[in-house]
Amino acid sequence: MSANATKKSGQIVFCLVCGEPLSFRPSTGRKSGKPFIMLICGKDGRHFRGFITDQNYVAGVMARLEGHLETGSTCDPSPANKTGGRPA
Repeated sequence: MSANATKKSGQIVFCLVCGEPLSFRPSTGRKSGKPFIMLICGKDGRHFRGFITDQNYVAGVMARLEGHLETGSTCDPSPANKTGGRPA
């Protein structure tokens, strides 16, 4: 599978270096305190880190995530990363 492949149903994005799925996690800016979404390699966080900072988009994603959690759905935003959000 190519490194830039995406899967429409699950919107899987792969690391450009190793081809592993990227993990998505919410975060905040160090200086601004604004929320953003971080994309990070699930195998090694040094391979790739990307940030989505568009505040309208981030707010929409956060609202959908909160809606999922309020309905009692199980939601693991980064299933490829089982180390508590830290690279192994």
